[in-house]
Amino acid sequence: MQYRSFGKTDLRVSEIGFGSWAIGGSANVGGVEIGWGPSDDAISVQAIHTALDAGINFFDTADFYGLGHSEALLGNTLGNNKNVVIASKVGQRVGTDGKIEVNYTKDYIIKACEQSLQRLKRDAIDFHQLHVARMTHLEQGECIEAMQQLQQQGKIRYWGISLITFQPAPEAEYFLQNNLGHGFQLVFNLINQKALPIMEAAAAKGYGIIARMPLQFGLLSGKIKEDTEFTADDHRSYRLVPHIIRAVLEILNDQVYPLLEKYQTTAAGLALSYILSYPEVSTVIPGIRTPEHVALNTNHIVQLEPSDQRFLRNLYATHWKPVMELMEKQG
Repeated sequence: MQYRSFGKTDLRVSEIGFGSWAIGGSANVGGVEIGWGPSDDAISVQAIHTALDAGINFFDTADFYGLGHSEALLGNTLGNNKNVVIASKVGQRVGTDGKIEVNYTKDYIIKACEQSLQRLKRDAIDFHQLHVARMTHLEQGECIEAMQQLQQQGKIRYWGISLITFQPAPEAEYFLQNNLGHGFQLVFNLINQKALPIMEAAAAKGYGIIARMPLQFGLLSGKIKEDTEFTADDHRSYRLVPHIIRAVLEILNDQVYPLLEKYQTTAAGLALSYILSYPEVSTVIPGIRTPEHVALNTNHIVQLEPSDQRFLRNLYATHWKPVMELMEKQG
């Protein structure tokens, strides 16, 4: 395992991190599935230990994943282990009407952080993030005041924002212009490269960068086929519909997968290696919930030739943009 600095902080993180959304298990809020289907806690614990053995020291979670279950599972397994870096998020919750609600008030963020610390069994969260806060929340200022206060109190070491999935983010520009926080979590992968300009600008100013959704809901893992079906409690059941899967596989088979033989790697290995070919990226967080996922995501990283990195970068403009438009319409 290789390690990189997280921006200008003193955090040193594994290039491959542990995305902890899926180990939160199934969760339905107001009729909306927010999980990846059922998970087995015993297997999740095995996955965490296997990740540690593989050199992974960065674990990313959120208080909304499994409605706290992901954090609790990490806390019960890792405890206050000083050798790991924990990132979490705040701002989404179940409202009084039983539906998804966002709350970026100062009082709520401080209270929610205390609850996260209890579940994580930690004295401080290493990197705490506003969970897709929007411009209205940032301009109101309470969420920023809360994060700064929590840092001053030593309850979080560093903080930043997890940017919304698809759209270019004015929130990132707001952070950069006002020198707020220490890092960004953003979507960046072969299919979705919208965040590349933000990523480069942020890294140039010393921000740490977490690349999430590196396999685009599993589409880049090599395991999803045209006839793949998802259970009703898996959010991909309404996102990865057949016509989107077909469009993605056509491009992968024709343009991308010929490189697998050249580099003697896997589909997931190539996808992750592309992201890591950018020095701006601090860590990549594929979703992991089994020991097999750890091996899939750590054993096949390769060094891409500059010409192949440029080729894969250019594919975004020439091939992936129409697919991204389909995904955005699907939700």
